[in-house]
Amino acid sequence: MKKSLSTVQKMWLGLAVLALASPVGIILPARLKAGSAWGEWSPAELEQRLGYLPQGMKKLAETWQAPMPDYAFKGWNILGLSAQSLAYLGSALIGITVIAALMLLLGKIGLKD
Repeated sequence: MKKSLSTVQKMWLGLAVLALASPVGIILPARLKAGSAWGEWSPAELEQRLGYLPQGMKKLAETWQAPMPDYAFKGWNILGLSAQSLAYLGSALIGITVIAALMLLLGKIGLKD
């Protein structure tokens, strides 16, 4: 008899597939010599592409620094595409873990009412 997956198991499986697919966003542009991943441009690169940089984006770029710039650990961006792909995967897993932990925490807090 075949056992079907529960909704929660399907969700985790879907997240795992998406995490494993996350490096495709940098592998394809590198292989096709298309520049950086689509939509992940720095303010300078965006200004070059558009001819200007929106004021709100300029202000935010000066005030906010990502915890893992370019989805890589410090110094990994010079190690090549394999290391960057591994860093993308690590970043996806860290993001999934943090969000899942926050949702569990918020769920426990909400149930105490």
